[in-house]
Amino acid sequence: MSYPEPRYLGETGEVNAVFRSAGAGPDLAPATGPRMHYLATGASTGGEFGLYKVEMGPRSPGPSTHFHRSISESFYVLSGELELFDGERWVTGREGDFLYVPVGGLHAFRNATDDPVSMLLLFSPGAPREEYFERIAEMSQRGGEELEEFLVKHDSFFVDAE
Repeated sequence: MSYPEPRYLGETGEVNAVFRSAGAGPDLAPATGPRMHYLATGASTGGEFGLYKVEMGPRSPGPSTHFHRSISESFYVLSGELELFDGERWVTGREGDFLYVPVGGLHAFRNATDDPVSMLLLFSPGAPREEYFERIAEMSQRGGEELEEFLVKHDSFFVDAE
């Protein structure tokens, strides 16, 4: 494997780094469901990746088994215990554990404990996932064709595989 073709052809570099303080509050903090910190969105990375910090409360169900047609997804457990479905079985991820799910890979996650859990969630390339997380509860309530169109728009295909 080799390096990709250069995309920056300048000679002096640019001042374009983006800093986010650890003290920054979550970008999405619903009354129920996970708190999301959009550390780097697809928009802010030029579509390269999306990186979110996710905080799930005790006994948070998370999404059921699904796959994505255009993005990979990676999970890195920061604290607590996170149940991860790797397409074949549920495994318990603890601080420092990592799961990579290639494009098309079946996966799911949940917090099955009485304690909170936090993780980093990485999407590549950087799809605009923010709307998905901000509206999935509302769209699930609506159901039907509206929900199906929303899921397809956000590259989320749910299956009965557990």
